[in-house]
Amino acid sequence: MGIELRQPGSREEFEQYYDLRWRILRRPWNQSRESVQDERDESAVHLGAWDGDGLVGVGRLHFNSPAEAQVRYMAVEEGRTGKGVGSLVLRELEERARRAGATRIVLNARDNAVPFYHRHGYHLMEQAPTLLFDSIVHRWMGKDL
Repeated sequence: MGIELRQPGSREEFEQYYDLRWRILRRPWNQSRESVQDERDESAVHLGAWDGDGLVGVGRLHFNSPAEAQVRYMAVEEGRTGKGVGSLVLRELEERARRAGATRIVLNARDNAVPFYHRHGYHLMEQAPTLLFDSIVHRWMGKDL
């Protein structure tokens, strides 16, 4: 797999990045394209997994405090899931959090993604699951770095 991990660098690459987030994480639930951006995007670490010119995976990292980082918007292109793309993105986001001084990383995982995060050392935390779009259960998970 010749995947290159890097932040989108041009307007076109950011458009591809937000489009992948929307197509995988929002479009199936009839959410707007704007729903994949939030107030933390400007200060966050945006990471893309590029296979040649094609974007095949994305993830974002922001800081809740100097010690706690949070992963959001993890998405892998249809047809590329189960091939290590998500693992590459997650490991790099964790490494960037470590380098920035975080000692803990948290995320909200959709129920179907909980096994993936368990394999990467995350554990369920003491919080009731949240419901996104009135239908998607999210579990609060964390990991010490």
